[in-house]
Amino acid sequence: MLRVALAAHLGRYRGLSRIHTESDLLIYLRWCTERDITPLAARRVEIEMFVRWLQEVRRFKPSTVSRRLSVVICFYRTCVIDAVLEHSPAEYVRRPTVPPESPTLGLSHLQFEAILTAARSSTNPHDFALVAMLGLLGLRIFEASGADIADIGEEHGHRVLRVVGKGDKAVLTPLPPAVGRAIDRAIGDRTAGPILLNSCGTRMDRHAATRRLKRLADAAGVRMPRMHPHMLRHTYVTTMLDAGVPLRDVQIAARHADPRTTMRYDRARKNLDRHPNYILAAFMASGT
Repeated sequence: MLRVALAAHLGRYRGLSRIHTESDLLIYLRWCTERDITPLAARRVEIEMFVRWLQEVRRFKPSTVSRRLSVVICFYRTCVIDAVLEHSPAEYVRRPTVPPESPTLGLSHLQFEAILTAARSSTNPHDFALVAMLGLLGLRIFEASGADIADIGEEHGHRVLRVVGKGDKAVLTPLPPAVGRAIDRAIGDRTAGPILLNSCGTRMDRHAATRRLKRLADAAGVRMPRMHPHMLRHTYVTTMLDAGVPLRDVQIAARHADPRTTMRYDRARKNLDRHPNYILAAFMASGT
């Protein structure tokens, strides 16, 4: 019965959404198995324990815990719809509070320029293409790594890249000349296959991308506690806002359904830039 319920739930998703949902759901099912809990007989208190485990043992951030709990809630909701269960045990589980600002601060303008310079001078042509696609096009890492040479084309006089984003939605992203040159350098003489390759000559994944970005950050002298691909997408949003691009245009470019998501990227950085500690230190400069 559990296999049927899982198949019925996953059948509601397609593409990457289905892969990510299955991955999050397997974490919950594995947790139940390790504790001899039958998922279809689970109680609210046990799902609350799963949330505590995510928070206190795995130490995931609130946004990650909230996402994985949402997957569990949706699974049980499907079970109720399909009459597998009479009611959902996750219906009244408390959701963790997600802070209004993003915990990722992104890179400053100078740090971004330093990484761009390091990537441009790298002997690996895929480094510059990776940084350009993430930081100058604002692609998510699965969008950049999933892009193929065949996705490059022209539309109304613009050179464009066809990007398949969340929910398998395809959009055309214009390629500025600098980004086009970076991609052409990575492609070389190839006529088919992925744009970004790893050191083995196969499609680059997010793990390989993270390793490349860490090396570039070290080469550029950028000291970040945790360098990862999404940091460049975060930088893409904040840099456009700094450049004076209207919020609505940034939201459209980043493909955010809600403008609050776009502002969430920027709020944490503004909190630091305008922190009163700097005003106090300047006021007391004579004594410090």
